[in-house]
Amino acid sequence: MKKLFTIVAMMLLAVMALSACTAKTNKANQEAGESTNETTKKETTDMKGKKVLVAYFSWSGNTKEAAHYIAQKAGADEFEIIREKTYPTEYNACTEDAKAEKEAGERPAIKGKVENMAQYDVVFVCVPVWWYTAPMPVFTFLEQYDLKGKTVIPFCTAYSGPSSTLRDIVSATPHSNHMDGICIVTKEMGGKDMEKKHPKIDKWLTEIGF
Repeated sequence: MKKLFTIVAMMLLAVMALSACTAKTNKANQEAGESTNETTKKETTDMKGKKVLVAYFSWSGNTKEAAHYIAQKAGADEFEIIREKTYPTEYNACTEDAKAEKEAGERPAIKGKVENMAQYDVVFVCVPVWWYTAPMPVFTFLEQYDLKGKTVIPFCTAYSGPSSTLRDIVSATPHSNHMDGICIVTKEMGGKDMEKKHPKIDKWLTEIGF
């Protein structure tokens, strides 16, 4: 009887030891998995070391100032998208010109080209909101290049909100990768209060890996 009790006790100890070992192994595997996930997440969001281009269109100067700041923070090259036929400098005349262009679905000619677009991994597309979307020369620009496999990041400035602008830039580059864009709302023109918006831009750039 005593011998039987000893055997049972030894079996119970063995089972307890195996359970403890299994629990430790599962915990170690879980911790290893969590660590791998964190590493993978960091790798997929870390944009440092990428070759970056900031392409921008600006009429009043707001988007231009913001684009310069983004380029500075991201260590990027810049390209200004300029319609070959200059827009009117008077506000109302410019809006009417832009409205007619949008309603006709035009792709107006633009000046210059990006030298060696193939070298860039990431392209910021910075625009003002014109008639609820991006100015038509921006779509001319996007359709001129093969952006397949590149990361396209939309950015816009607006008087009230982005409307469909950010989504339209994404839709215009269907074969690209995309990261969340941002809209900077301002009631000023000429880039007058853009410095006040820098903290918001900084936060966004950090969130997307810059």
